[in-house]
Amino acid sequence: MIEDHFGEAAAARYDHSHDPEFEPAEIARTVDLLQRLAGDGPALEFGIGTGRIALPLAERGVPVHGIDLSEAMVRRLRAKPGGDRIATTIGDFAATAVAGEFSLVYLVFNTLMNLSTQDAQVDCFRNAAGHLVPGGSFLVEVMVPELRKIPLGQNTVQFADGPEHWAYTVYDTVTQDATCHYLRITGDGRGEARSIPFRYVWPAELDLMARLAGLRLRHRWADWTGAPFTELSTRHVSVWERPMG
Repeated sequence: MIEDHFGEAAAARYDHSHDPEFEPAEIARTVDLLQRLAGDGPALEFGIGTGRIALPLAERGVPVHGIDLSEAMVRRLRAKPGGDRIATTIGDFAATAVAGEFSLVYLVFNTLMNLSTQDAQVDCFRNAAGHLVPGGSFLVEVMVPELRKIPLGQNTVQFADGPEHWAYTVYDTVTQDATCHYLRITGDGRGEARSIPFRYVWPAELDLMARLAGLRLRHRWADWTGAPFTELSTRHVSVWERPMG
């Protein structure tokens, strides 16, 4: 089972992120696409967290079930308006099964990379496929590895900075480890540091994982607007489907 890096302290700050993914307009675009893919069927979110996506999706009339390893994050979800109406299961989404079949399984905001081994990522695709109805979709939103930003002989990419916080990733191109380090000055002036291991993964590698799980690529976009995915894209939204019959 993957280690839970999202305890009480991380859960308390999560919804206050300044990342563009948390902007209302971006959330609306995300939910628009997920609603279209779900159609009349229920959806299953791997890594439901505090309900950033699940709650507005449920408000659109899509029944949502969620799996998450962090009890602290799920408590935050349940405390929000409508959170008590979303079924949740505590567990590792690479291996945890829930009852029923779904027209959509989805995994957003780089959460796939929390599975820090290739085996776990392969298992995640198999778990998603096992929950899908024939014709159902598995959607993943994840970054494109930022290796182009690394000068020869270096291995670090800074991705956030501010007067009270800094964050950077240390890449290992042999193991595909991408451990992120977060540094923060707290309100009382003390320093706080935490590190989270991730595993970066290429689009072509994900396509192979999908194939092993019996899924096939249906769409790949650069973002939630459906913009074309190109060599300059920094992330992708990919959809694989379970074939009919």
